[in-house]
Amino acid sequence: MKVREVMTKDTASCGLDASLASAVETMQKFNCGFLPVIGEGGNVIGVITDRDICIALGQRDQKPSEVLVRDLVLPKDRTFPRLYVCTPDDNVRCLLKSMRAQKIRRLPVVDREGALQGIVSIDDLVLRACEQAGPEGVSRKEVVETFKAIRRRVPDWPVAA
Repeated sequence: MKVREVMTKDTASCGLDASLASAVETMQKFNCGFLPVIGEGGNVIGVITDRDICIALGQRDQKPSEVLVRDLVLPKDRTFPRLYVCTPDDNVRCLLKSMRAQKIRRLPVVDREGALQGIVSIDDLVLRACEQAGPEGVSRKEVVETFKAIRRRVPDWPVAA
């Protein structure tokens, strides 16, 4: 089974110079918590999540309208953003392995030039891939094992009292 069979094609995105307030507005409008970030050349260069925004604003004494997506995606302590992507032609089983290994639940789907084609998420796999299980599809067990791996707590994270 290929990513193109389970991905969400219609998706929102934002640019590096968007404010966090604007990114939140886009997330609210499109009912999502994940936006691919598009660079000047039109390629996906990063992603931003609702969690990223919450943490960033909790660590700053600034309004969301004063902080740019660029500040989160291209922090001064890194020379390039961490970005995991897949293509529409990637095999879903390979995608599941990547999601498990990186503990990520959503990836931008890009073409060979890096242009956004859609998003694939663990939710897409739960909703669509299980319906299409079989020799070419993925099993419920494979999807559940990936979800468990993504959800597994990192030992160094503080546990709320």
